[in-house]
Order: sequence, then C-alpha cells, then structure tokens
Amino acid sequence: MASDLRNALDSLRPALAILNATSGSSGARAHIGSSVMLKGHLTADEDVTIDGRIEGTVEARMNVVTIAPGATIRAEVIAKRVVVHGSVTGNVTATEKVDLRDDGSIDGIVTSPRVSIAEGAHFHGSIEMQRGVMHARPDPAVFLPVVARA
Repeated sequence: MASDLRNALDSLRPALAILNATSGSSGARAHIGSSVMLKGHLTADEDVTIDGRIEGTVEARMNVVTIAPGATIRAEVIAKRVVVHGSVTGNVTATEKVDLRDDGSIDGIVTSPRVSIAEGAHFHGSIEMQRGVMHARPDPAVFLPVVARA
C-alpha cells in the first residue's frame, strides 16, 4: 500500500514541478522551473515566472509574465505586462508594458503601449506602440495614412 502511494506521488512530481503556485501580496503566482521544457500552449490566470524552456505560446492576458535569467522562450508571449531577463524568440504583446532588462534578449515584434529597453539588452525586430492591444499581431487594416494639415 505504501509503495502504491509512493508511486502515485512520484508520477505527480513532473506536473508539480511545472506549476508551483504560491500566494503573495499581489496574488497567485505560477513558476515554471529551470528543468522544465514545455512544448505547446501555456495559459495562466495568474502571474507566471519562467525559468525553463518553452516552445509554442505563453498567454496570461490579465497578468504579468516574467522571463527569468537563463530562460529560453521560442514562443509568442501575450500578457498584461512582460518582463524579460532571459531570451525570447517570437512576438511579444502586452496591454500595459514590455520591460526588456539589461540581461534580456528579444528577437521579434514587440506590441505594447509602453516599451522599456535597458542599456545592454539585446533587441532585434520592430516595435508597435498601440494602446489597449490584445491581438497577437497588429491588424494592417488598423493603420490608416496620416495627412498633415497646415
């Protein structure tokens, strides 16, 4: 009986390593550990800190996604706020702010009303500064020609 329980707990350990939720002053947080490699679509209704590797999509539309130093993300990232210390290859969309720190790297299109790039950070791509963005990619039909009048 004890060995059955031990085997059941051992089978749950990988899932527990992926999302280690804790409570803090700002609410629930999920942590993707450095030993975790995830391929697919990650959706969260809480703040997420990623130390591992992700390929696919990371979506936390109403929360903060933090890419920790050493993390490698090959994905589209969509969140309220994105803080990048690690490496992101893919488009990053935030409704509030994208914060690329000095130890961070982004290769892709950044879409957000506010963007901060620290000295020493690596950025290769383009920036679309739009208010209230929720789409992963900007809609070309939204951009209309501007005519200046004197």
